[in-house]
Amino acid sequence: MADQMSPASRGTAASARSAEGPAVTVEDIRAAHKMLSGVSRATAMEGSRYLSGLVGAPVHLKCENLQRTGSFKIRGAYVRIAGLSAQERAAGVVAASAGNHAQGVALAASLLGVRSTVFMPVGAPLPKVAATREYGAEVRLQGHVVDETLAAAQEHARETGAVFIHPFDHLDIIAGQGTVGLEILEQCPEVRTVVVGVGGGGLVAGIALAVKALRPDVRVVGVQAAGAACYPPSLAAGRPVAVEGLSTMADGIKVGRPGEVTFGMVEELVDEVRTVTEDQLSSALLLCLERAKLVVEPAGASPVAALLADPESFEGPVVAVLSGGNVDPLLLQRILRHGMAAGGRYLSLRLRLTDRPGALATLLGVLSVADANVLDVGHVRTDPRLGLTEVEVELQLETKGPAHCDELRAALREAGYAVAE
Repeated sequence: MADQMSPASRGTAASARSAEGPAVTVEDIRAAHKMLSGVSRATAMEGSRYLSGLVGAPVHLKCENLQRTGSFKIRGAYVRIAGLSAQERAAGVVAASAGNHAQGVALAASLLGVRSTVFMPVGAPLPKVAATREYGAEVRLQGHVVDETLAAAQEHARETGAVFIHPFDHLDIIAGQGTVGLEILEQCPEVRTVVVGVGGGGLVAGIALAVKALRPDVRVVGVQAAGAACYPPSLAAGRPVAVEGLSTMADGIKVGRPGEVTFGMVEELVDEVRTVTEDQLSSALLLCLERAKLVVEPAGASPVAALLADPESFEGPVVAVLSGGNVDPLLLQRILRHGMAAGGRYLSLRLRLTDRPGALATLLGVLSVADANVLDVGHVRTDPRLGLTEVEVELQLETKGPAHCDELRAALREAGYAVAE
């Protein structure tokens, strides 16, 4: 676990904002909750015996991955579009998104009878593009990164008069996302810590406002991917700071700069922002799938990654918000392999053998005795590093965990093989 920042270290900006009061109130969130009745689902709260054992207190999973459109985004999008005037609705709405916000806006607009145009990056996962179209939006593929797609959507808004629906930095969006916090307090009134993934900050800001207004003793912890963590430097600077070179599998929280509105609320209301690594994210996603039987996208698994990284630092009962489950099947396949490797259940090895009949069979016999499952074998004979009678063998093995990996290495070395990874 890397950066952690508490309110005490954030300068005087938070106290100044505290005197002004938040721009969104708990009454706004209650009104949004009433508006969303029959639109969004009150998603399930599932207990996790495994995580509870690690933390030493009850851990519950708030399953927004089972929400309509597969994420919490329908909540804020619906509240935002429902608040438009008749004239604004007639002009239509436009959004830019690689996935979850796109689908939330598309469905919300359809339910409200509003025309929607959604810009998505070229190369966006086909299932997300198809789902956005099926929810009723006109999809336009433009730009290779989200910033380019966002610029295209904003230009469309200027040219046509369509209302731009921001993914997180708007009061109505935050109020809609805050309804998750009301449900958490209703479903788990004894909660002591709420853990939420953070991108631009709309979800964590809304949840923190709802929770702190009704239960100020509850800690709210935000979690960012280490490769796309804009909040730690922003909180240190006391203002939104843009970070460059974002790199994470968690595209749902891959945001380079906090919103102006969300930053102020996170600075004041969120107790701590932590970061997690890619290995921790993939291990968390794998755990959700295997132990909880829940398909969760990397961004949605970020709170679980934080719990796995430092379980003893959370006071229970804990609620971890699984914010979404929209993961492309091809990406899911790669992430699962990555997660299994991080958990010591895949092992890649390189060994040099004498190039003679039976040498490979002998090697595979050693692996068989050690109970390793061989997934792939590669031969390299023409590398100039190799001797005249040498061949290099690359092995991909399925293993039972870190201890089994150590046993395999020891068995190979005992059999006389020089092992490289």
